[in-house]
Amino acid sequence: MSTATLDQALDRFVRQVGHWEAPRWATPLDGTTGTRADAVHALITWVADAAADAEGQPRRPVPRLPNDLALVDQLRVVVTDLLAATPPPTILTEAATRLTALRHML
Repeated sequence: MSTATLDQALDRFVRQVGHWEAPRWATPLDGTTGTRADAVHALITWVADAAADAEGQPRRPVPRLPNDLALVDQLRVVVTDLLAATPPPTILTEAATRLTALRHML
């Protein structure tokens, strides 16, 4: 898996949800107990943890910002951090897979 594949998955995700307003983020996600925003924040946390692991750093909590419209930017930042950490290809594959799966669920 190349970084280009993860970049492409991120780009597709951003194109799908980047224009959403608050009510759309607050919509419950089918088959879960949370909202679409909750699911995206969980993915952001996973990516941030993967980046910390790849860097050999401790995992840190990812704040849930008061405005869900910031989720797309948060995701971009943690994906950039993950790519900069040069994780093993399996982590890049898992990140792209999780991102794509969530995009289809939304």
